[in-house]
Amino acid sequence: MDGSATPDVRELRIFLESLICDLCRLRHASEDGIPPGSTQIHQEVRLSPGVFADIRVMPGELPPYFVEVALGHSRASVAESVRRKYGRRTPASEGASRVVIVADRALVAGDPPLERELAGLLAPGLRVETWDEAHLAGLIRDTFGFDLQCFSEAQLLDLRQAIDRAKAAHAFGASVALDPLHSTLLWHFAYWRLAERREAGCVDPRDFLPPLRYSKVVVVMADLCAYSSYVRDTHDDRVIRESLTAFASKTRYRFINDGGMLYQFVGDSVVGFFGIPTSSAHDVSRALACARGLVDIGAAIAEQWQRQIDQAQPAAGVHVAMALGEVQVLPLRPFSRTHMGAVADAMNLCARLNAVSGPGEIVVSNLLYQALPDAERPAFTELDPVEAKNIGRVKAWRLAG
Repeated sequence: MDGSATPDVRELRIFLESLICDLCRLRHASEDGIPPGSTQIHQEVRLSPGVFADIRVMPGELPPYFVEVALGHSRASVAESVRRKYGRRTPASEGASRVVIVADRALVAGDPPLERELAGLLAPGLRVETWDEAHLAGLIRDTFGFDLQCFSEAQLLDLRQAIDRAKAAHAFGASVALDPLHSTLLWHFAYWRLAERREAGCVDPRDFLPPLRYSKVVVVMADLCAYSSYVRDTHDDRVIRESLTAFASKTRYRFINDGGMLYQFVGDSVVGFFGIPTSSAHDVSRALACARGLVDIGAAIAEQWQRQIDQAQPAAGVHVAMALGEVQVLPLRPFSRTHMGAVADAMNLCARLNAVSGPGEIVVSNLLYQALPDAERPAFTELDPVEAKNIGRVKAWRLAG
């Protein structure tokens, strides 16, 4: 591939991480027969304090593995990162079989080959696999039917359309023509959840997210700690944009990967639901797993941002709040299903609880706490009643990071 066509490498890495998540899931479905919902893929997985894996893939009953996107990094920095992350086993890497390194062709084919150099840095039982641009392009061609010639913005946007068409075919049927409503649904939900709705008899996409009052919905809200301070002390606007893009891309994927609905982003905050449009007995557990993942994503984003500024920041990571209640979903334009909004007391309560959640902490409402599985409750500590504006004094519980 022509490296001169490459856009900003940091934004490119964010794009490629999202691409590889989709690529791995679809390949495990087509080659190994693993249903898309049975492959768990997480980004910014905490391996040890301050150390995060780019991507961990857990394909059904197959051994998990990791993917590191290292395009644009030097050989020395790639080696140091691999040694630091995978030089010893941690609870998060137990049972993992390999580490895939996506790196520039010049690094992969260097002398000695990158794969040979990195193999000696891994913990016992882990093997290394390297993908250069040509290998990645081949996987893209085989999976999405798209011939990626270079990493230009135009090519990457065309590739994203090809990925969305592949997801739409799975979600809505092979003959579907991607339209704005399909794209909106794919933004809010995992495509395999939409496929489950269709297979259950919901054929018209307008009926996938009907305007209704949904009960027993878990609302999850997270926002970056000390965001104003980070922005004030960052002199390169590109760092601000890329940090927020990474936060949005990775938190969205976490919500939909865990079976939730990504609702919206408001500044440095993200809001999602579990239990819409259909509920299950696992919604609370999945929402808590998602909240824990958001904590790790926030910590990783903050650490990367801190590396690019001089001033030491007063806080790092995210505040997370969770509440259980009814959510009213409504069209924002008459008869629309493409532009949908939501209102709920549980959303207001989350906003109030977020104010008492510290960096890396998860604060939950009492109703949410009571709905948790018995095994999860001992990790929470009861707070003094929280004075919630326009709500009153509320009982809440904290899970400290």
